[in-house]
Amino acid sequence: MTYRPATDGDLAAIADLMNRAYRDTSAASWSSERAYLAGDRTNEALLREDLAAAPHAALLKWQAEGTAIVGCVRLEPLDDGIWYLGSLAVDPNAQGDGLGRILLAAAEDWVRENGGRHVRLTVINVRQPMIAWYRRRGYSKTGETEPFPYGDDRFGRPLRDDLCFVVLQKAL
Repeated sequence: MTYRPATDGDLAAIADLMNRAYRDTSAASWSSERAYLAGDRTNEALLREDLAAAPHAALLKWQAEGTAIVGCVRLEPLDDGIWYLGSLAVDPNAQGDGLGRILLAAAEDWVRENGGRHVRLTVINVRQPMIAWYRRRGYSKTGETEPFPYGDDRFGRPLRDDLCFVVLQKAL
């Protein structure tokens, strides 16, 4: 399995993958946001819009030759050697096999190879298992939070009124 930058032709498949990963309704998916957010996580047009607005960002896809995309991650340089990592998604059917750890490590390598010294990410505050997963991989809470975009349902409709983002960071 290899990773490489996604192309415009990959966006529909990546949107589908992200929607399944973030909104999976099966009990087996521990990483789903379905208890906090309803509706789709993204769509092809939003991905295209996001990439156009951030020309230095990379959307990477993971797949074996001739197979479906099984993972993705978005990486964007911010400043002072800090890169933002978002939209890390693994096909729910492939979760539990360590693919998430492999994708995260490869994303960190990508950042390092492109001059980054730190990776920053955000996780919804009520997703404690996900925060713990990142902490086990060397990410620390910065003490910062960011507001949840209530009123902007482009990324799903919130089912709770107490959501915010916890900021985590890791030195590479």
